[in-house]
Amino acid sequence: MFLPVSKKDMQTRGWYYFDFICVTGDAYVDHPSFGMAIISRVLESEGFRVGILAQPDFHNAEGMTVLGRPRYGFFVASGNIDSMVAHYTVAKKARRQDLYSPGGKMHCRPDRATLVYTRLLKQVYPDVPVILGGLEASLRRFAHYDYWANKVLPSILPDSGADLLVFGMGERQTREISRRLAKHEDIHEMTDIRGTCYFSKGAPDPAPCRYTPSFSEVVESKKAYARACRIQYDEQDAIAGKAIVQRHPNGYLVQNRPVVPLSTEEMDKIYALPYMRTYHPMYEKEGGVPAIEEVRFSITQNRGCFGACNFCSIAFHQGRSITSRSEKSLLDEAKMLTRQPDFKGYIHDVGGPTAEFRHHSCKKQEKYGLCRGKKCLAPEPCKELQVSHSEYLQILRKMREIPGVKRVFIRSGIRFDYLMQDKEDAFFRDLVKYHVSGQLKVAPEHCSAAVLDKMGKPHIEAYLAFAKKFYELTEGAGKEQYLVPYLMSSHPGSTLKDAVQLAVFLKRWNIRPEQVQDFYPTPGTLSTCIFYTGLDPYTEKSVFVPRKPEEKALQRALLQYFLPQNRPLVEKALTLTARRDLIGTRPECLLHPLHSVRNKRPTQKNKAIQREAKSSMRHRKRRG
Repeated sequence: MFLPVSKKDMQTRGWYYFDFICVTGDAYVDHPSFGMAIISRVLESEGFRVGILAQPDFHNAEGMTVLGRPRYGFFVASGNIDSMVAHYTVAKKARRQDLYSPGGKMHCRPDRATLVYTRLLKQVYPDVPVILGGLEASLRRFAHYDYWANKVLPSILPDSGADLLVFGMGERQTREISRRLAKHEDIHEMTDIRGTCYFSKGAPDPAPCRYTPSFSEVVESKKAYARACRIQYDEQDAIAGKAIVQRHPNGYLVQNRPVVPLSTEEMDKIYALPYMRTYHPMYEKEGGVPAIEEVRFSITQNRGCFGACNFCSIAFHQGRSITSRSEKSLLDEAKMLTRQPDFKGYIHDVGGPTAEFRHHSCKKQEKYGLCRGKKCLAPEPCKELQVSHSEYLQILRKMREIPGVKRVFIRSGIRFDYLMQDKEDAFFRDLVKYHVSGQLKVAPEHCSAAVLDKMGKPHIEAYLAFAKKFYELTEGAGKEQYLVPYLMSSHPGSTLKDAVQLAVFLKRWNIRPEQVQDFYPTPGTLSTCIFYTGLDPYTEKSVFVPRKPEEKALQRALLQYFLPQNRPLVEKALTLTARRDLIGTRPECLLHPLHSVRNKRPTQKNKAIQREAKSSMRHRKRRG
């Protein structure tokens, strides 16, 4: 049964009040891939009466009153992704579709939804506790650069007027907050809960903590902003991390130590809660909620990622420590999927932030936490790294044998550099033979070592070794399968010459990406810090940042140099970088020397070249 979404639903259950109301910027989808679905079911499992206020009318405060006043408080989130990312492209243009809204409609939530919802709630219920959570709040918990406003904004906690902020994965914090509120404890006294931030008018007690540069300092100095970012990242570890304090106007933002991740047993219980695993029926007339299609028949097996790419928010939100579900829990969910009426035999994914991670990156981590300022896999794998796919492989093999399961695919990210460190190739062989649906998506991102270092990614040699083995195993299995590499343009550190180098690399290996992602400076990532400050937060050395629209367009065009409409941009980029030697008929050239006189009649040869260029949209990647 879905949780109540109206007073009528509440009364049908014989209730006369809600203990907690969960406010979300997403449509109501009761599936464990949706954060608010988990939080609401956790509250329900604690015995509380919970209502769901999904995508409320945000044009006036009355929209926040449709479910009435809860006894204990509101839990507020913008949804599964930052509301600004949901609304705007990297070019700051409005998107045409919101996958987390009914029918994919736009404008069902406001910009900066967490901020707007909380301010409206405080207008009508000023004395009712409001607890923030979810990705938007978690990544904006400190003073942060906002790409869309192009300025540094204060922490979302004091800016919104909320009472408490939960950062990271919030089940443990939610349980403690709700239990203490039910005992009528003042929320302003809850200053000791790990994984939360609170705002204090006075300086906090002299407990072990680190002070970052203040809000005014990070606004005035980019070097101070970079230092603050480094401190925030260094302390995001449940074992070694300290509390962090950042002075704001009128008080202090205090982040308590990160929460201890759930154990395997606790995580199993979370995913065994009674989710309906679909969107609420009230959206049926609008065509449902598109976001469910990607996860309806997928299984989350882990959380966290010690890969920690600089442009990814996972390290700052979920953390670098890995927690995973048990084999029994995963197989039970797979069996449950086979009983769904529209299940056709295909499990779309068994993964998480990185599909194959099942345990800590090294034994030292269990006692001392993760190393500060270092990465487990980049630029090269750490010597202490423990690599094994045996447990994951065993789960997948048993899942394939479940009656009713035809195929089990892996569509979340495979960390190819980690996979290549495995001395056993049993998982690699099974991956190629059983778990690829024609194409396997992987993320080399770039080929320039200088750019990859700023991304926190391994150098391109790791990808080339992986690709070589992938195609060897694919051929040995008698299959026709391809790698689909994710690539990023205009990341901090990427010059136009680096983009040309990437285009040459793509031409050499006959890789023709259908889509290219421009770097998107979202709150809370190390790459966004570099984008804003022009400084590497760990060295404080200057980093080139492509910011001008024209340069970004040139870099993006180079990654799809083969498209006829990109020719003028590619030719300009080659001219600017003194690489017109790449215009010619040699195999390594990016452009053919088409006729340059505007009114000259094209030769038969040039006509053929143009036809070839137009047909290049459909291509096949060369093996190897």
